[in-house]
Amino acid sequence: MDDPGDGLSGNPFSGIPFLGDIAKALSGQGPLSWDAARQFAALTATGGTAERNVDPSVRFALNELVRIAEMQIGVLTGLDTAVGGRSLEIVPVTPGAWADRALEAYRPLFTQLATSLGQGAHPSSDESVDPAMAMIAQFGSLMQPMMLGMAVGSMVGHLAVRAFGQYDLPIPRPASAEVLVVPATIDAFAHDWSLPVDELRLWVVLQEVAGHAVMNVAHIRATLTDLVTRHAGGFKPNPSAVLERMTDLDTGSGNPMEALQSAFSDPTIMLGAVRSPEQEALAPRLDALVSVVIGYVDHVVDLAAARLIPNSSQLAEAVRRRRVEASAEDRFVEQLLGLHLSRQAVQRGRAFVAGVVERAGTEGLEPLFRNAECLPTPAEVDAPGLWLARLELGD
Repeated sequence: MDDPGDGLSGNPFSGIPFLGDIAKALSGQGPLSWDAARQFAALTATGGTAERNVDPSVRFALNELVRIAEMQIGVLTGLDTAVGGRSLEIVPVTPGAWADRALEAYRPLFTQLATSLGQGAHPSSDESVDPAMAMIAQFGSLMQPMMLGMAVGSMVGHLAVRAFGQYDLPIPRPASAEVLVVPATIDAFAHDWSLPVDELRLWVVLQEVAGHAVMNVAHIRATLTDLVTRHAGGFKPNPSAVLERMTDLDTGSGNPMEALQSAFSDPTIMLGAVRSPEQEALAPRLDALVSVVIGYVDHVVDLAAARLIPNSSQLAEAVRRRRVEASAEDRFVEQLLGLHLSRQAVQRGRAFVAGVVERAGTEGLEPLFRNAECLPTPAEVDAPGLWLARLELGD
């Protein structure tokens, strides 16, 4: 009796023992292989070497700084940083641990992304399709979750190598009183730029606490999460993208694992073509909100740092230049989630905040935290006077 799993609707390789076992294993992994994602994230973040644990004295020093930062940010913004009654805690981690925590935090987004890309990955059941080509297409669809896992893991790993803290990617994570920072990366940057390590640590803690305070506002968290989730779920897949990348992969020279990392850290394997019309329609709102969040956080950090750190502007210039000069590989996760953290986007947000403060003082920014209806439209981000006028009419 024939195996009911044979054929295009099941496992086409069941009659070939080796391939059949592979296909069976791959078929149960869901839209994205999280084992592959974790392995490639760790490999990329650590370079394949063992990481040293963070010194307990560093944890103690950072949590001394967070109390100072909380007080300053609270006074300047009036925003609450506690979550569920629990005070904010800075958790120092290695790049590898940052990558693992980021994968878990953004798992719903990457699952949504993989699901949308997988919608067109199934081969046709048309009887006119050549059986050999149908088998190859079926194998490609079985391999796609593994390839997506490799790609997502590699991209998050690249981000982890550069990250100072969890809000380097300015989107909400699941509500928590813990905020991650990467002391080794912060200290290395301070050394490379001849900056005082303790002052740079305090500056980064201020940045993270300010970002956490803004992301802790319910309507900002909900709006930003909704826009990013809809963008991640809006891709129109290219069913042949994975198979084409497998065909073009050159593992004959050098290290095969490095070739895999290089190939699958490129988001074109997932993007395939261009963004969908739905994503294009979302882009202005997402770009506007992200710019305003960045602009507001930068504004608050500048005010707080000026009170606490001598020559704080030097630190800000160095860190923010680093932020906008990221390489293409470091931008891949941003592209997938619809974020554009370019110099122009940062300047747009800072100009909006400066325009509001010039017209209405720092208090003029408070409506940002009232409700979703008070958030500026894309046009108002470029004309803060219009935003203030609309709020005045509403009042």
